[in-house]
Amino acid sequence: MSEETLISTFTELRDRFRRLAMRFLPSADDADDVLQDAFCRLWPRAEELRTRQSAEAMTVTTLRHLCIDEVRRRGRVEQVEFDAERDSRLSGSPLEEMERRERFEELERVMESELTPTQLQILRLREYEEMDMDEIAEQLNMQPANVRVSLSRARKRIREVYRERRNNEKE
Repeated sequence: MSEETLISTFTELRDRFRRLAMRFLPSADDADDVLQDAFCRLWPRAEELRTRQSAEAMTVTTLRHLCIDEVRRRGRVEQVEFDAERDSRLSGSPLEEMERRERFEELERVMESELTPTQLQILRLREYEEMDMDEIAEQLNMQPANVRVSLSRARKRIREVYRERRNNEKE
């Protein structure tokens, strides 16, 4: 199977794959991240996939395993959501507000120190400006698939570093 066939199969069935991932995961962003990871894992094996049916079956299997891994991992690790708007809407004690602000500032520091300039720009356009992938791709003169990959990697890196720092604080 050619890489073009894998891309077309994946593109045509993307919504179905996304719905499958969302059965396991709590948010659309998490589903998109896992879906992107599944595609990245299948890409090097494109020549092994002889038919559209085998590409679909391999994608479903890979996606399901990645979702299960993500659910298991989440069960062991504290989850911290990155939603500045939600945090600003919540009213609480001054101590709670200070803790929220500190978490947000820590996330900002992680973003600044760990992401490439392109990843940082993509993340800010997506999260702060609420632009969709095609708009970001057009603005940055990139392919939408490259924007998705960069965004997925940026989110993953932020989660890893933030959790690592939180775990080091607890020790």
